[in-house]
Amino acid sequence: MSAKIKVLQVIPKLGYGGAETGCYDLGHFLAENDCKSYIVTSGGELIKYVRKEKVKIIKLPVQSKNPIIILMNSILIALIIIILNINIVHVRSRAPAWSCLISCFLTRRKMVTTFHGTYNFKSSIKKLYNSVMLKSKLIIAGSNFIFNHINENYIDRLNPSNKLMVIFRGINLDYYHEKNISVFKKNKLFNLWGLSENKFKILLPGRLTSWKGQDKFIESLNILVEDYNNYKFEAIILGSDQGRNVYKKKLQNLSQRYNLNQKIFFIDHCKDMPLAYSLSDVVVSSSVEPEAFGRVAVEAQAMQKPIIASNIGGSKETIIDKKTGFLYKYDDPRELAKVLNSVMELDKDTLNLIGNEGRKNVSKKFDVDKMCQTTFTEYKKLLKN
Repeated sequence: MSAKIKVLQVIPKLGYGGAETGCYDLGHFLAENDCKSYIVTSGGELIKYVRKEKVKIIKLPVQSKNPIIILMNSILIALIIIILNINIVHVRSRAPAWSCLISCFLTRRKMVTTFHGTYNFKSSIKKLYNSVMLKSKLIIAGSNFIFNHINENYIDRLNPSNKLMVIFRGINLDYYHEKNISVFKKNKLFNLWGLSENKFKILLPGRLTSWKGQDKFIESLNILVEDYNNYKFEAIILGSDQGRNVYKKKLQNLSQRYNLNQKIFFIDHCKDMPLAYSLSDVVVSSSVEPEAFGRVAVEAQAMQKPIIASNIGGSKETIIDKKTGFLYKYDDPRELAKVLNSVMELDKDTLNLIGNEGRKNVSKKFDVDKMCQTTFTEYKKLLKN
């Protein structure tokens, strides 16, 4: 059965995000399990790491929301399906989902969608646009939070004959492993970033955008200094502004106003995220809106680092509060400062114990092989029906 399965994944861009790495991992898993694996995308930095002998890349402008290009893509994808004799089309974003819906209708192929976020659903037009993700035979939610979101906000658009299920996102536990980090690499990055010895390192990864709450994080650091008289830290805000230079400037000004510019380091990008995590003593996710999954929390735990995250969205599922990390009331810098201060007072053995529990938690629930195997099993069920 598996030798006959030919899967075409469609994603706007193959970058470093959660949806993209999931597509990358599944593509290679399928190829290693005697399937034909193809990815349609417009481009992206992750393409250079794809093993082209195993996973074939087809470039189309599937990132476009232009209705004419969406229609053009639908015809081209239909031709690809016919020429390559594709069995399943798995699409991971709304614009290409409209193309694939038409393509699969024309070619009578099975479509799978993965709901990677809550999307903007405040207007009826937006809701209609998003609803294409519910028109597949198999709808995958990346977390219970997303599953509940779909049921609460799209119940009237769900077809009972289509299957909605949770398949947790997974990460590569071999890649996110402390054993791969050399002392030489750590020292090199430590010096490159200009960090100091004997300071508690707080890492906040994530693109610079207001809903990620970097401004609230900076406020919490000011409270840490002012209310707790705690100066024994350095904070690394790691993420690109992706053209949002106004927001980045706001963060830098906030840091300067609080006289924290010697304690907060703004780093645009790090290609080796396990190495970045290895430099930290604790990792923070300060989102003020729900994370669909909370990849940072999972990666931090895999790297055996305590995680502090806001108590909304997927983070409530990925973190075991007070065992693998700590949840705090979202959008509350004062409570975040209190938790940070408490964690900084913990001894090394306790921090290591929390880190070890985090690694166990991720190994049990969020391993990439489990995600891929479950998805593969669902593909086979779909083709039997």
